Amino acid sequence: MDITVLLKELVSKNIADVFIITGRPLSYKKGTQIVALDDKILLPADTEELITQIYQLADNRPMAEIRESGDDDFSFAIKGASRFRVNAYKQRSSLAAVIRVLSFELPQPESLHIPEAVMDLADLRRGLVLITGSAGSGKTTTLACLINRINKTRNAHVITLENPIEFLHRHDKSLISQREISIDTVSYAKALRAALRESPDVILIGELRDPETISIALTAAETGHLVLSTLHTVGAVNTVDRLVDSFRGEQQAQVRMQLSMVLQSVVSQQLLPSTDGSMIPAFEIMNCTPAIRNLIREGRTHQMSAVINTSAAEGMVGMDSSLLALYRQGTISQQEMVTHALAPETVLKQAQA
Repeated sequence: MDITVLLKELVSKNIADVFIITGRPLSYKKGTQIVALDDKILLPADTEELITQIYQLADNRPMAEIRESGDDDFSFAIKGASRFRVNAYKQRSSLAAVIRVLSFELPQPESLHIPEAVMDLADLRRGLVLITGSAGSGKTTTLACLINRINKTRNAHVITLENPIEFLHRHDKSLISQREISIDTVSYAKALRAALRESPDVILIGELRDPETISIALTAAETGHLVLSTLHTVGAVNTVDRLVDSFRGEQQAQVRMQLSMVLQSVVSQQLLPSTDGSMIPAFEIMNCTPAIRNLIREGRTHQMSAVINTSAAEGMVGMDSSLLALYRQGTISQQEMVTHALAPETVLKQAQA
């Protein structure tokens, strides 16, 4: 079985993910449905062979990481087909992998329904911007659109720290340095410290994973850099709480103070099935007005949702308001609106009013 031929065939079907898992046929996801390619059940030897071929396509990447730790993230490309992001892992003592299909072309925000209020964040010159959401919600794609906007409009040095690199950016008005964790550098924290000595204007951090990385990111934002990053949280309130709770109790007051000064915006997104069978994003946007900064500083994050919902004039929109608007436009079903709402009963009452 030739994985190159298989992937080229699947790319032509406009699929999102490929699943190589022992015990079922090679499968792919299109929209929200997982579909078997054929009826041939993969055995452990089959998955081993396919995943070994993938490592060979990734410039003969060593398989030591997956053998020793049981997990590995990397990317590769097939000329004339697409780029791919891979998470290889062990399950029940056999190798498995999920392959995300990426595009050689950078995404266009209009075609992805990313609002201009989000794209305007590319005009910021300093501070911290967070794009949040669950896995697969499109955070990396939104960040790629922001970096592309900066690249086309500003004379700047942009450093991206990613694991793995998904979208390739060519130098335009900006200089773009893209570094991949475990290939170009050891860790986010080490690369971020080094980045501060590399004359950056914009720093993209693939994910804020630990207190050390968060602390350095806050310092970078304090010292006049624009820092863009992601968190696996849904909603601005959960995002701020997650950042603060990452630190020990005696450190949290200082972190709240730093956040209140450097945080510029939190964009939370969810990806939903639309009524026409495609996928559509819903966005919550919280911009850091003086009222929001005060709530962060005083630890009253539970009151931020009320400020977001009453601050449309400041460019803010709540997640449930975004979902309700999509439902009223006929873009998503009532069930999808309720399923993804932060306050399901309230949004259902508003929809029925």
